[in-house]
Amino acid sequence: MTEPEPLLSVRHLTTLFEVNRKTYACALEDVSFDVYPYQTVGLVGESGCGKSTTLLSILRLLPPNARLSGQVFFKGVDLLSLSEQQMRAYRWKELALIFQSAMNALNPVLRVDEQILEAILLHRLMPREQARQRVHELLDLVGIAPQRGRQYPFQFSGGMRQRAMIAMALACSPSLLFADEPTTALDVMIQAQVLELLKDIQKKLGLAIVLVTHDLGVVAELCDQVVVLYGGKVVESGSVDQIYNSPQHPYTQKLLESFPDLHHPSSTLASIPGTPPRLTELPPGCRFEPRCFARFDRCRHEAPPLRQVAEKHYAACHLLEGKSPNAGSI
Repeated sequence: MTEPEPLLSVRHLTTLFEVNRKTYACALEDVSFDVYPYQTVGLVGESGCGKSTTLLSILRLLPPNARLSGQVFFKGVDLLSLSEQQMRAYRWKELALIFQSAMNALNPVLRVDEQILEAILLHRLMPREQARQRVHELLDLVGIAPQRGRQYPFQFSGGMRQRAMIAMALACSPSLLFADEPTTALDVMIQAQVLELLKDIQKKLGLAIVLVTHDLGVVAELCDQVVVLYGGKVVESGSVDQIYNSPQHPYTQKLLESFPDLHHPSSTLASIPGTPPRLTELPPGCRFEPRCFARFDRCRHEAPPLRQVAEKHYAACHLLEGKSPNAGSI
């Protein structure tokens, strides 16, 4: 049985921001991963490691000083080769984004249903009356009474605003949904409801999801595959089982140690000393080297390639050289 083609294939994606004529900030470098139909892929890492920038680069929603290179294939089409007008046909209709902060993403002076309606009419998918019926269906799908759609965002709770953002993202029936920290600033009970909603919607509509989060519990709950980012580079990628049960990169290991373990509640949580590197002052070798407990001299001068350590499991660390019989680089 042949494996299906990826719905989204990111290859060697690099994103630079021009600070001035001589200085560039490297937000992403050589990022590669695949998303298959009906799959959920989690992008994990500390704040400032490039997770949200990855989504915005794929959707080409970056400021004018951004410089993109690499390839982003969606259903065989390289999105980075399209004109802005051509790219607009893909946003919302094929690729939709749930923004990080629903209160900031929703227009405070427009009723919620009008904002969802606007997304449908902008892509001319159906007549206005039919589109209004579609809005009612979407609100009902995410657990909001359709009559509440006539209210303004400030009249919604945080959880309802997040549900409204999900309804808006689904307005044009996309095949790939990007979710940027969808549970940020929500209490634990509401977080669980939003995550359960995403799982139900994925089953009903057959969506693929790319989820940005720093919450490893959310990853364990929702994701099939995990991509760990640090300093704008992929340091490890693999299935959820591989990442959680056999983490190979020191950064991934420390991330997992910093998360509470229900099976060992008395164990001390680990911390990672220092902070992620500044984008204009990146280390010449491994980007995690200044904070790594296992570093040695080679790490300071030579960036490790992403090596295969098991089937569909890759990690970028010099310690892994020669350890796997399937070792190779991508």
